[in-house]
Amino acid sequence: MEHIMLTLADAASSDDPIVALRAIEKLRKEIDRVEAVAVRRARNANASWQLIALALGVSKQAVHKKYGRS
Repeated sequence: MEHIMLTLADAASSDDPIVALRAIEKLRKEIDRVEAVAVRRARNANASWQLIALALGVSKQAVHKKYGRS
């Protein structure tokens, strides 16, 4: 995973703006995937939605809406 992120971050600084934009989109998707795994791990470790939200710099409502199960 780290290698992928580094490769994409390098491509995001490409002189070719289309190459950079494509790399940024792939980075966003990878970050979303990694974030979801981390949130699931935190919840499995009994972390509160408030603590997870604080760590992510968002509101409790936002993190619960994105990752909470109905």
